[in-house]
Amino acid sequence: MRGSREVEGNLIRGELDRMGGAEGVELCPKCGKIMVLRRTSKPAWVCPKCGYEKSIQGGIVYTKVRKKTGAAVMVLEKEEEEKVLPVTSEVVCPNCGAREAYYWSIQTRSADEPMTQFFRCRKCGHTWREYA
Repeated sequence: MRGSREVEGNLIRGELDRMGGAEGVELCPKCGKIMVLRRTSKPAWVCPKCGYEKSIQGGIVYTKVRKKTGAAVMVLEKEEEEKVLPVTSEVVCPNCGAREAYYWSIQTRSADEPMTQFFRCRKCGHTWREYA
């Protein structure tokens, strides 16, 4: 059984190398899973599956942080909103009962789910959403 774990570990290590490097990655010698860094006064690599610990001796421990790039947010003034957004008369404002609203759609959930439709009442400015 130990041999199959070593093979699995080597396969994972090879896959990590293929994806751009395995620097800073430790594999558990017991079960072959990727170990996580425990940040305490005595840092160590810890296996989340079996609990195996490997102390870190000497050297510098660092974490690579990747920044998420968010989508740009567009802010529209009231006059611009009237020029840009389409209008529908097929909804009723839950706030004032008016039957005209601006609308737009945004993918707020996973890609296999429908888009979320947002509405803004032309009369009172109330904004609400509906899941298609």
